[in-house]
Amino acid sequence: MSFVTFVARRHLKIKNQRKLVRLITLLAALGVGVGVMVLMVVIAVMTGFQAELRNRILGIEAHVTIMRYNDWIGDYPFHLERLQALPEVAGAAPFIVSQGMVRSMDSVAGLVLRGIDPARSDVVVGLGDGGEIRSLLATGEGEGGPPAIVLGAVLAEKLGVVAGDELLLMVAGTQRADARVLPRTQRMKVTALFETGMHQYDGAMGFVNIHRLQSAIGVGDVVTGLEVRLHDPDNAEIATERILAQLGGAFWANHWKQLHRNLFSMLGLQKIMMYVILTLIILVGAFNVVSALIMMVKEKTKDIAILKAMGADNGAIARIFLYKGMTIGAVGIGLGLCAGVVLCLILDRYPFISLPGDVYFLTTLPVRISFVDLAVIALGTFAICVAASLYPARRASAMKPVSGVRYG
Repeated sequence: MSFVTFVARRHLKIKNQRKLVRLITLLAALGVGVGVMVLMVVIAVMTGFQAELRNRILGIEAHVTIMRYNDWIGDYPFHLERLQALPEVAGAAPFIVSQGMVRSMDSVAGLVLRGIDPARSDVVVGLGDGGEIRSLLATGEGEGGPPAIVLGAVLAEKLGVVAGDELLLMVAGTQRADARVLPRTQRMKVTALFETGMHQYDGAMGFVNIHRLQSAIGVGDVVTGLEVRLHDPDNAEIATERILAQLGGAFWANHWKQLHRNLFSMLGLQKIMMYVILTLIILVGAFNVVSALIMMVKEKTKDIAILKAMGADNGAIARIFLYKGMTIGAVGIGLGLCAGVVLCLILDRYPFISLPGDVYFLTTLPVRISFVDLAVIALGTFAICVAASLYPARRASAMKPVSGVRYG
């Protein structure tokens, strides 16, 4: 053990300090710990929110959506084969989108109808029992009776229906835009309910067989567009360029990053702002570290003078108090990280905080602990504590031995 470490550890022992200095030292460590804990929990929630939102978006939306300029896509089987030939593409399927209304015995609601091909579609949404929309649609179509429809859980609650109930679907035909025609009506059977936790889907979307929807709106074997799943969703920009080059200039494409760019940019900016704002709590704890070290310098004035008289140079004295500041900061960081991890695990295990889904997209508070965030918080806080220790250390090293012995 070095001379600096030995002296610093003796001065940090609680029993070797006066009560006031002891109290301020403990408060300094606790202040740093509280700041680290709050910053860690908030950043874990922000990181979890981003990750959960991304996973749920990719679970229900295509990675790349392809459409033809101002027209339906009629020769889609040919284009699907061309898409499947690309190495980036994991799967491709046609879809058709239409607006409609559904009426139950209790209520009426509007919805966005999405027609998918159960034999091809890669749409996979959590249904509570681990099922998939495509398989449930295929099963429902094979049972006879009314065609199958899969509704969002929030929309079904509004309508007062459950799986197995029947309702009336109304959609407008597309033969003539200026014609006054009554909407087409068809009785449907609710095969299952899906729940993504995102209100914009759970409260306003329904899935039906693509051929049923084509017949309902009066179009032939044409589709609104093609949905593409990629092996690597993070490579969506480059994959989209290759897809457009493969299909030609009659098509346009939109990938999931472009569609939700504003949302994820806003979340990233909020995370940075939380870092900046909550770091102020750590700065308050750092001021307590300064106060504790200054009081230690006052208390140990005579000891500093004796050490200098025995040959200790200014650098050794400064390192002693730097070591003290780093130790207080390290203890606070350790306490804060432990408390933050425990609180994050509690929030993750018991999601007792609910969110309005129509405002925050999600209905629960997700938590995700990132080791990168932990490292940034710990190292940043440690650097702040070291910087806070510089002034007391310099003040102690500048003390004259004669003055210390005389006034100590």
